[in-house]
This record gives sequence, structure tokens and C-alpha cells, in this order.
Amino acid sequence: MKSPYTEQDPAKREADKRIHFTLRINIFFFATFALFCVLIVKLSYLQFVKGPELQIAKTNGMNTDTAIPPIRGNILSKDGVPIATSNSTESLYFRVEGGTKNQDPIIETAKKLEKILGELGDKNLPKMTTEDIMKAMDLDFDINKQKIKPKTPYSEPRRIKANLNKEEVAYLLSHRDELHGVEVVEESIRMYDQRKIAAQLVGYLKKYDDTANLNFYKSRKDQGYLLRETVGFDGLEMMYQDELRGKPGKKSYPVNAAGKIVGNGTLEKPEKGQNLRLTIDTNVQLAAQQAIMDQLKWLHSPPSGYAKFAAPYARSGYAVAMEVDTGKVVAMASMPDYDTNLWTGGMSTETYKQLEYFINNGTIRTSPANFPEKEQKKHPSSLVYLGSTIKPLSVLVGLQEGFLSPGSTYNDTGSFSFGKDKSTIRNSDGHSYGIMGPTKAIEVSSNTYMSAMIGIPFYNKYQKKSGELWDKHMAEFGLGVLTGSGLPREIEGFSEIDAAAKTSSYQSAMVYASWGQNEKYTTLQLTQFAATLGSRGKRMKPQFVEEILDSDGKVVKGYEPEILNQVDLPKTYWDTVINGMKSGAEGIDKLPYPVARKTGTSTQQVSGGTVDNAVFISFAPAQNPKLAIAVVVPEGGYGRYGASPIAAKIYEAYDQYVGGLSTPKK
Repeated sequence: MKSPYTEQDPAKREADKRIHFTLRINIFFFATFALFCVLIVKLSYLQFVKGPELQIAKTNGMNTDTAIPPIRGNILSKDGVPIATSNSTESLYFRVEGGTKNQDPIIETAKKLEKILGELGDKNLPKMTTEDIMKAMDLDFDINKQKIKPKTPYSEPRRIKANLNKEEVAYLLSHRDELHGVEVVEESIRMYDQRKIAAQLVGYLKKYDDTANLNFYKSRKDQGYLLRETVGFDGLEMMYQDELRGKPGKKSYPVNAAGKIVGNGTLEKPEKGQNLRLTIDTNVQLAAQQAIMDQLKWLHSPPSGYAKFAAPYARSGYAVAMEVDTGKVVAMASMPDYDTNLWTGGMSTETYKQLEYFINNGTIRTSPANFPEKEQKKHPSSLVYLGSTIKPLSVLVGLQEGFLSPGSTYNDTGSFSFGKDKSTIRNSDGHSYGIMGPTKAIEVSSNTYMSAMIGIPFYNKYQKKSGELWDKHMAEFGLGVLTGSGLPREIEGFSEIDAAAKTSSYQSAMVYASWGQNEKYTTLQLTQFAATLGSRGKRMKPQFVEEILDSDGKVVKGYEPEILNQVDLPKTYWDTVINGMKSGAEGIDKLPYPVARKTGTSTQQVSGGTVDNAVFISFAPAQNPKLAIAVVVPEGGYGRYGASPIAAKIYEAYDQYVGGLSTPKK
């Protein structure tokens, strides 16, 4: 039997359980509350007491980085003259930080910079105004706080001024904390020889963000270009962009939470690109440039006895000299030229308008006539008809096609009629030369021979395919196809045979094509054509770079002659043609070695009427040629007086400074 004292009342026991559970719950909630209180106190301490200190400690390890464009390699002439160089300079940049909502501090910085640069800058240069500085900052507002659209993303620093002097650099660096967003960056600027050596061939630079429409740079988007980096925009600067460019560098500064620099910067120097040593010889190039300008002056006011050869509208000239056996171009002149240093820092619209007719390389593409825009259509561009310079090739075509032989003859009466309407063509000045063979026909430049012996038979054989098949013959000598030079924007020239046939007939078109009145090709193409004649069929690739060098002057890459195609013909064919290349040419006969040459006077219709262009092709020495030269002078009149004197002076310069024509090669 259980004792009544050992057994608890169930109701009492249940009440005790509830009391114990409530006590535990209260203890849990009290502990949780106490922990939350401690946490809130701790967070408040960190936020209001230690927060600023911790934020500064955190940001003390942050850097502001400025990418430095690479240092571009130099371009040297064959004889070692620096044509294009990259010179180190300190430039002033502005970096957009924290947006542009607060405009007043930015405008105030611009005003401070106007004062600093005005007091310490070169007194001989125009002073930058606050407005100029604001434009250079390229923001979304101007000095009047008017909304505008910036051209450059805010992630890119803006160059305010290049080529700072020592006083400007010292002041800006010592006061950098007072000029928020302003920094001094070491970079390089491109400088070109003041003598304008082969200006259009060498080319020029523009900012990378100006290259949006160039496929050349669209394929290089993954190469880490900076928007403000200057890159090749034409000529060899563009063609050898990858070799010349180098690699970007970086300048870093430690900054605190306020964006202020709190220590010394670190520098990853940019790497310099490779150097080019060209095939261009400085002395030969300058002689070519001067010869063109001298001849233009002569044509405007010839001496007594030469008045009938005056050409008052001759305002430009083009010449190319290329070594026959190597394809190396020793001179390429497109005159008048201009100072490519004007592109440094960006060319103004006003300056561009003054120079736009000289910027294009007229030896490889169409360059507009050097006349006001309203008169442009009255004058030919740099591409003119070949005229009689095509006649050596016409005879070769006739020999190849079997229309004639080296010994065949033709009676030249001075005129030739053809077609149902008996259209008549004549020789220059109506000359009749009597019975002659193909060699004599080239020497006296007979239009009637070319028409009767080549133009008409070619049409009779090929009819409506005449234009297509004639162009194939031309292409073997580099006419109507790219020369293979690789120069940017080089054109193929124009064959107008099919177009002429639509307004007359294919028969008429082929008659005129046989003596050079339906084809327009560039001066470089004419030089390659002349060199192919001289080498008796080897069409060489024109080359402009002798070798690529690293920054220490060691050769990275050299270049070997390259044959693009070869025309195989019997020796008698070549002899027939080359022996006939003896047309009268002023200045050429005075040279102490024989020069194979052909002058041309190409007649061309423009809106202002009929004009005559002076054209000339040649190579020397005639039987063992080393150098080929072609010259074009739009509206220069006779090739004998308008173009050949230019070539004669180029030959003289080459023989003097390079050698190999009459003197031993140096």
C-alpha cells in the first residue's frame, strides 16, 4: 500500500510543468534581447565612431589608373634619315570622376587651368581659354551649362594639352590635389621631317576613335586600342600599323575615399614599336619633288622659243621611280604635297579645306584637280589616259595575237579611216611617215599604225569581247589590276572600252584603245608597266620597306624581291619594242647612258573642253635596266616637254646618290 505523501496530485504536477516552461521561455527571450542590444550597440559604434576610419583604411589600398598609349616606332629613309619619329612629351589630361551633375567644380577647374597654362605656357603659342579647355574636356555640358553630347566615353581620360613645358609640369604635379580629375601623363607625339619627304606615301595618324568606318581597324578591335591612341590612317603608317604600334603602358596612383592621391605613383612603361627602314632614298625623293614643282613653274611661263608648250593650267604632277630587278620604290612624289605635322593634335576643318587636294596620294588613287570646287569638273584628276605610252604594249599585243611580225610593214599616210561612217584618225600634227615596221611605229608614235595594224584586227577577232580580252593583256603588265604594293586605298585604274562602245562601237573603241585613249591608270601602275617592259616580262611587286628593325636596331624582318607574274615572249618581240622606245624627250638625251622611253600626250574631254595631259614612261640603261620611272602631269601638254624633264632629273639624282646607271652602285 502506497503512502499518500509519496504520490503527487496530477493537477499540481501539470501546473508545475507550465511554470517551468514559462520560465525557460522568458529566459530565452531575455537572452535574445540582450544579444540584440549588444549587436545594436556594436553596429552603432562601428557606424558612427569607427566608420570613417575604417572607410579610409579600406580605400587607402585603391588605385586610379591611367593607360598610356604605346610609343610608336620610327620611319627612316633608306639612307637613315628620320622621316617620322615619336618624341616623348608630358601631356595634361582630365579624367571625369563622380559624374557631371555637379558642374560648378569642373568649370572652376577649367578656369584655374586657363590661368596656369596662360602664365606658364609658351608665350609664342595661342593661349587656351576656359572655353577651349571645356571643349577638350568633352563633357555633356559646355561652359554655359548647355547640354551637349560628348564624343568620348567617360571611362577615357581627355587630353587638354600636349607637349607641356617643365614649368607647367612642375606646377601641375605639385598642385594636383587642388585640381580634381587633372593629371600629367608621359606620352609620345608624332613628328615628321619638315622637308615633307614622301608625305602622302608615309601617311599620317588620327585618333583611334576616328577609325570607326575603316575595316582595317574593325578587324583589330580585340587588340586593346585606347580611344585617344593615335593610329595610322593612311600610307605606310596604316599599312604597317601592327609593326609600328608597340604596347600600351599604365600609370597608377593610390587614392583615398575622397579621391585624393595619397602616395607616389607606379609606372608600367609603354613598349616602343618596331622601326621601318624604307626603300625611299631621301636625296632622290627630294629631287623628284623639286623637279615636279620646277617643271610646273616652267610650264606656266616657258622661256622664249618654247611659248607654244606653255601649260598654264598644269597645277599638279606625279612621279614614281622603281628599281627594275627588285621592285623597290626609291621615290614616289605626289605634288604639291603638304606638312603632315598638321595632323598632330587634330587638323582643323579650315586647314583641311585648304589642303584637301594634296592629302590624297595621287600616284596610287584619284586625286582631285588643284582647283576650286566649282571648277573641278573643268580639269582632269590625277588619273589620265595613257596616250602614246601604251604603244609599246600595243605592239606586243599585236605580235602575240599574230596580227604582225617584227618584219611586217605598213604605209603610214598620216590618216586612217574605218567603219561605215569612215571615221578618220590622224597622227599628231598630221605627220605621214611612209612605209614602216613596228619598231619605227613606236619611235615616231604613229596613231594610224596602231589603229590599222592592232586596233582593227583585235576587234575583228574578238568583236564584243574585245574590251575584256584587251584588259587581260593589260593586266599582265600591271595595268587595270592592283600593283600588289599593299598600300591602303590603291585603285585598279579604269578601262573605258565597254563604256565607249556604247556611245560609238566596239570597233571605234578598240581603235582608240590601241593608242591609249580609252584607259586611265595610276602613276605607280605605269611605273610597274615600264619596269615589266625593261625586265622583259617580270612584273615585280612594288616594295617600300627595306627592313623592319627593333628598338635596338636589330633586323627583325627583311624583304626579298617578289615576282607577281611573268610574261614569256620571244626575244625578237622584246627587241622589236624596246628598240623603238626612242621618242624625243627633253633632258633624257643629255644623260650619259641610253634610256628607253615613250612620251605621251593624252587628249581628254572635260566639261571645260579638251585638255592635253603629259605622260611619260621609261627605264635605264635601255638594254640592262636598273631603274624605271613614270611621270604624269595633268594638263601638262606634250609628254616630251611636260613630263620627261622631270624624269631626267630623277635619273640624275639616282645616279649621283645611289649609282648603278653610269657610276658604280654605292
